[in-house]
Amino acid sequence: MANLISQDATPLSQTFYYPIQIARLEKVVSKSEEISSLPSILVIYEGHGFLTLKGEQYRLSRGCVVLWHNAKELDITTKLHAGLRGTLIQYHGLTNDQSEPSILKHSEPLSDCSYEIIRMASELEIISSESMNSNPFHFQKLFLELLEALYKEMEDRIRPSDSWLEQILNYMDRHFHEDLTREQIAQLAQVSPEHFSRAFRKKTGLTFSAYLALLRIRESQQKLLYNMPKLDNLAQEVGYKEGTYLSRKFKQLVGMSPSAFYNKKKRVVSLNTNHTACLLALGIIPELGVYSEWLDDVKQVSPVYKLNNYEQDTTSIYKNIAAVRPDLIINYNTAKNNKSLLSVAPVLEIPFMHISWREQFRLIADIVDKQQQVEAWFSQYDQLVSQCNEQLDHYLGIRGTAIVWEIGENIAYCINSSFGRGSQILYDDMGFHLPTSMLHHNIEKSGYIEIDIEAIANYPADHIFITALPLNKAGKKRVSHLFQSESWLKMEAVQRKQVYVINQSNMFYGYDPLSSKAQLYELMKVLTS
Repeated sequence: MANLISQDATPLSQTFYYPIQIARLEKVVSKSEEISSLPSILVIYEGHGFLTLKGEQYRLSRGCVVLWHNAKELDITTKLHAGLRGTLIQYHGLTNDQSEPSILKHSEPLSDCSYEIIRMASELEIISSESMNSNPFHFQKLFLELLEALYKEMEDRIRPSDSWLEQILNYMDRHFHEDLTREQIAQLAQVSPEHFSRAFRKKTGLTFSAYLALLRIRESQQKLLYNMPKLDNLAQEVGYKEGTYLSRKFKQLVGMSPSAFYNKKKRVVSLNTNHTACLLALGIIPELGVYSEWLDDVKQVSPVYKLNNYEQDTTSIYKNIAAVRPDLIINYNTAKNNKSLLSVAPVLEIPFMHISWREQFRLIADIVDKQQQVEAWFSQYDQLVSQCNEQLDHYLGIRGTAIVWEIGENIAYCINSSFGRGSQILYDDMGFHLPTSMLHHNIEKSGYIEIDIEAIANYPADHIFITALPLNKAGKKRVSHLFQSESWLKMEAVQRKQVYVINQSNMFYGYDPLSSKAQLYELMKVLTS
């Protein structure tokens, strides 16, 4: 069977596999000395029992397959129950170049293997007990088919080894308020409870019950950010039957009662610049926050409050966040590391693209009890917008269409209001609207579109805003070629001098109250100059 199992053999190397001994398990269980130090396959087709492999005890049942290459790794005499039935196959491998043959290996028993594997193992046992010489080709073919089926089974399990756990974690995120048990979830994952427990703890660092409690208490904390319900009601919402039990579990994890958590001033960590800016606009410096260069210049805070290199070194960042002992972590719901931070504090996941910067600002103000401050801020901002529109009425009259471009090194991005870059002000505050050509691209759903830099001239608008230009020479050359092209020079916005190259990407990258206010001033400057 050439190159079926060997992953590291050279292209010319071939490995051939053939069985040495096939026997019923019950016949060799009391004669362990007869199990030679050859690669072995044990297929269980009846009963329940235990064995120890490499010092680890496993529960066996119908459909389990155990693989080992050295009998010393196996304790088959003291941990195996007499009611267990199965087929033991020992085989040998030879290579055509005298290299070390590869064998089937798996660190623990495979559970719930297919019926076909059981059938082929049983048929091999029957043929060997009769006479494998009567039809040696069928015997060899069947053995190779068994190896191939086991190899496929192993590959299928290795590939999604994390995916089934991710699916289970996602399931628990949605159903933690229900009456979940380890056995129920293991059955859902189609693995044994023991394998589930080992894999789950390796993945999360917690037992199933501890992780379930973590989800329930974190949800309780999030609900307590807005009001203080009756404990019995809160308990039932998160999956517990009574408030006293919830209170006890809450104190174990959080270190205080639910009412104390509700009443305390929250220590907040912000994991993106937009939410950091929201807190700063409310007069709150987060315990740790992510800052942009522009935000650093606008609001100078001590370095001890800054979370640097957030995207790069996740291990040290986790330790830094845990060290400040936050009551709440704020981030977008699209961030990949939110789930890993649940062991530190509840993570408020704010929907990305689905709520405006105004709604995000108000939401954050609600959870830090700054409702009056946020309304005062909006009152001043809306008054400023009103004054700007009075000026624009005088300068421009009817607003017309506007388009916002951010030009990168190799490509250009047209931005809609859900992605900011000043477009939230142009479309939501100033009364401009997108050209029809962009609406055809479904930009309102995607938030942006990307095109070749030279294709910008294919999308005319009454007003064209460019908030960022490329840094590399190749990108600059392409922009220069665009600005000198006939199609660009023929655009009405170009001829009317209604193209505004602002090129302040740091400022226009923000989608928050501080950035929006600064962007408003900058847009007014170019529109009225």
